[in-house]
Amino acid sequence: MGTYKTSEFRKGLKVQIDGEPYLMTEMNFVKPGKGNALYKCKLKNLIRGGTLQRTYKGGDSLESADVMETDCQFLYRQASTFVFMDNSNYEQYELSEEQVDDAWKYLKDGMNCQLVLFNGNPITIAPPNHVELVVEFCEPGVKGDTATNVTKPVKVETDAEFLAPAFIEMGDIIKIDTRTGEYVERVRQ
Repeated sequence: MGTYKTSEFRKGLKVQIDGEPYLMTEMNFVKPGKGNALYKCKLKNLIRGGTLQRTYKGGDSLESADVMETDCQFLYRQASTFVFMDNSNYEQYELSEEQVDDAWKYLKDGMNCQLVLFNGNPITIAPPNHVELVVEFCEPGVKGDTATNVTKPVKVETDAEFLAPAFIEMGDIIKIDTRTGEYVERVRQ
C-alpha cells in the first residue's frame, strides 16, 4: 500500500489512520516564522462518520486507504437493509441504515449510485448529485399566496419530505440536490 507525503496532502485525499479509512475534508498549510512547515488537516472517518483534526509536520506521511469507488445500482430495500448491485460484475452488496445514512431519501429502485468499498467491503453510498422525484402528497397552495420564497413540505415517492415552493402540486416531478437536500426545480412533463 502506498503512502502520501505532506507535500501531496490535499482536499479529497483518502488516507488510512489506525486501520480505518478517512477522507481529508480540509487541509491548511501553515509556515511559522521559525521551524518546520505545518499541515493542519480535518479528516472524516468513512466508516463511522466522525471527524478529527490532526497537525502534521513537513516530511510526515500517511498511508493511503484501500478505498475503491464503483458504479452500482440500487435494487431494493428490505426492512433496514438496502441491496445494491455492482454494475461491472453483478455482485450484490447489502448496506445497513447506518451505512446508507440520509441517502435513503433519494434512492429509487434501479437508480445508479457510487458504492464505496474498503478492503472489498461496502462502507457507504453516494447517490447522483441531482434526482427527480414524484410528489406523492402535499397540502394545496393557498390561492393568492404569490409571495416569493413561500415554501411548504412535500412528501415524495421515497417517503422523504422536502421543502418546495407553494405552487408544487401532487403528481409533480421535482428535482432535488442530494448534496444539500434542497429543491432545485420542477421538471416539465
